[in-house]
Amino acid sequence: MIVSPWRNRYLIKKTIQREVVGRYRGSFLGVFWSFFTPLLMLSVYTFVFSVVFKARWGGGGESKTEFALILFAGLTVYQLFAECINRAPGLVVGNSDYVKRVIFPLEILPISNMGSALFHGSVSMAVWLLAYVVLFGTPHLTILLLPVVVMPLIFFTLGFSWMLASLGVYLRDVSQVTGIVTTALLFLSPIFYSASRLPPTYRIFLNLNPLTSIIEQSRGVMLWGQLPSITTLIIQYVFSLLVCWLGFAWFQKTRKGFADVL
Repeated sequence: MIVSPWRNRYLIKKTIQREVVGRYRGSFLGVFWSFFTPLLMLSVYTFVFSVVFKARWGGGGESKTEFALILFAGLTVYQLFAECINRAPGLVVGNSDYVKRVIFPLEILPISNMGSALFHGSVSMAVWLLAYVVLFGTPHLTILLLPVVVMPLIFFTLGFSWMLASLGVYLRDVSQVTGIVTTALLFLSPIFYSASRLPPTYRIFLNLNPLTSIIEQSRGVMLWGQLPSITTLIIQYVFSLLVCWLGFAWFQKTRKGFADVL
């Protein structure tokens, strides 16, 4: 799981560049769209939720724009997960030539997919940080802990991406299922609402969602200067690394039959 990415690090870098540049190939602004898109979305969220709905995260007391920043922070973390998971089932199927005609380390495809998602997620975070500085001033120093908080999500998503990339070869319906699941998780995660506002009965089920604690801890370090829970982080790292290892092992075990199916 470590040796292959390190050995193929140059190839991973090139495939990430191809993914990022290829998304905007032929457009006038090119890669600059990766900056303008989240900036536009943040402007829309600010107008809709602060002006139209007059929404407040805790029921009152926040500024008109704070809800938009809270929402945007949660959505950025969610989109990092959703973008990788939705594309994972088609990674091997969409690159069948790598399976049949050339010797290619297929296991790096989910890593390259994650790298592309991280690039766009980083741009979105930069837009968020710029908006925060303009609206509220200097951010809390705890924002420097954001990579530590998000890293378990990266490992967790990579593990599932390897699993789904393999399953997508044998079961083409997987891509339809992942689309439904990620859409459901958008509303079953504390993105548009605070988990603390749910009744305790429902909060138990919300906490079973692996995105819940990561989204809440990300908001904590970004917006409110809260230190993440060490115990929670340890549990997240152990669980996510286990999922990552199992996903990689499953992919390597099942890849032998890819050529026969494709």
